[in-house]
Amino acid sequence: MSPFDPPAGNSLMFVGTATTVLRLGPFTLLTDPNFLHRGQWSYFGQGMFSRRRTEPALQPVELPPLTAVVLSHLHGDHFDRIAARELPRDTPILTTEHAATRLLRRGFHAPLPLPTWTAETFTDGDAQLTVTAVPAKHAPGLMQRILPPVMGSVLEYRATADAAPLRIYVSGDTVLHDDLETIREHFPDLDLAVVHLGGTRAFGVLVSLDHRGGVELLNLLEPRRAVPVHFDDYGLFHSPVSNFLEEVRVRNPPTRVQLLQRGEYLTL
Repeated sequence: MSPFDPPAGNSLMFVGTATTVLRLGPFTLLTDPNFLHRGQWSYFGQGMFSRRRTEPALQPVELPPLTAVVLSHLHGDHFDRIAARELPRDTPILTTEHAATRLLRRGFHAPLPLPTWTAETFTDGDAQLTVTAVPAKHAPGLMQRILPPVMGSVLEYRATADAAPLRIYVSGDTVLHDDLETIREHFPDLDLAVVHLGGTRAFGVLVSLDHRGGVELLNLLEPRRAVPVHFDDYGLFHSPVSNFLEEVRVRNPPTRVQLLQRGEYLTL
């Protein structure tokens, strides 16, 4: 069995860190590609380095042909040197304007900047996939000037024009902020949330959701199901996924949370 061997139908494979492979009908999306091996060092930015503690489930050579990459922001644990070296240069990369500009300089031919509330649509026969950029903030207050802009995203897949949509929210590395409420206003029915956790801190300031913030996000958006990602992979991730699962047990958000091991699939 090859590392990428999805079940029939729509699915999400957890590769590691915030990297997933989504199969939605004829479309295949890769999120936040991080393929460094256990023990290798990653530069997060702003003078912060961290050694990877986990092994990713696959490498770029094992990926199927990609419709697009959805990149929340340009930090080393979301787009690493292996991705920069081995991903096809003509793959569309949906990301922030900040990241798109820098990817062009690295030789990628098709980065597509998505300002908040703009969208890119892909079609294949009757099937349609729309990726909409939604609000995310990597840090509160003045720290936003130091860290790169971040893009959350909502993926809407329809098998046919008349079919009910499958909606997947990918948080990106965000902290809690008021603009997250607008996501619920635009997308009141989310089938799945892919929640970036980790509780990373920069200069003492929280720059990704910890276990408490992750549950607050579930209470705010009320997705039917959620998959935690971006936890336990690097030494800079200080809020283990076990804390999140315990917070879910105690606070009981209106969401079914499923923890995937690296290489496991969720059927959608």
